[in-house]
Amino acid sequence: MWDYTDKVKDHFLHPRNVGEVENPDAIGEVGSLACGDALRLTFKLDENKRIQDIKFQTFGCASAIASSSALTEIAKGMTLEEAEKISNQDLAEFLGGLPEEKMHCSVMGKEALEAAIANYRGEEAVKEDFEIVCKCFGVTDKEIERVATENDLTSLEQITDFTKAGGGCQACHPKIEAILTKLWGKKPVEPAENLVPAGQKLTNLQKIRLIQETLEREILPPIRSDGGDLELIDVAGDTIYVALRGSCSFCPQSQFTLKNFVEAKLREFVSPDLVVEEVKG
Repeated sequence: MWDYTDKVKDHFLHPRNVGEVENPDAIGEVGSLACGDALRLTFKLDENKRIQDIKFQTFGCASAIASSSALTEIAKGMTLEEAEKISNQDLAEFLGGLPEEKMHCSVMGKEALEAAIANYRGEEAVKEDFEIVCKCFGVTDKEIERVATENDLTSLEQITDFTKAGGGCQACHPKIEAILTKLWGKKPVEPAENLVPAGQKLTNLQKIRLIQETLEREILPPIRSDGGDLELIDVAGDTIYVALRGSCSFCPQSQFTLKNFVEAKLREFVSPDLVVEEVKG
């Protein structure tokens, strides 16, 4: 369970400025329903070019809703020049802090405001060339560079917390490490090598140990980063029995996660013959 402040809970349970401004001067949209978070922001300026009305529609978790609510409260009454200086850290501080694993929600709010301001000015939100580094969540190299620079992020885990990049299939981990090395001059962490030499037959004890190690190193971190969890229940031959916990226990995509992520990782690092089955309850 996330440790939310009272202010986060308040803005989640009683969000301010929900909806859409009628005949808005600008619209900003970021995120994707397929990725689990999406935000639509609209605002209208008064005769002095200050934000008179600003509203949001958010699909996402408690942190996403609270961050969007906080953003509208902070930005109301500001000029566009003042509003574009709002940082994701400002949103987190306004709420009394956010769990590190949920900082990407504050980043989404900042990006939505930037997109809306660009829309008002008739500008393209993204002008420079970019590469999509994390295909699971559609995060580009420029987004990673900017968030890392603005928030002094130096580790892969922090990038995942602030952007979600690397929290899915993990194929982008080497590219994220390379970006951090370019920014900060640190040596990237070597990707994990396959723990099982080709052709080696595992004993039951070796198999269980490798399953546990793979769960801890490759599988559980990205699952837990989004509020889920997974418990190893039993191993019978090549069948692994697990129970889904946290947000995974009621997620409609849980079976996709089990087969296309959990089972795929265990087959890659332990044995290609493994099958993962869910234990209910």
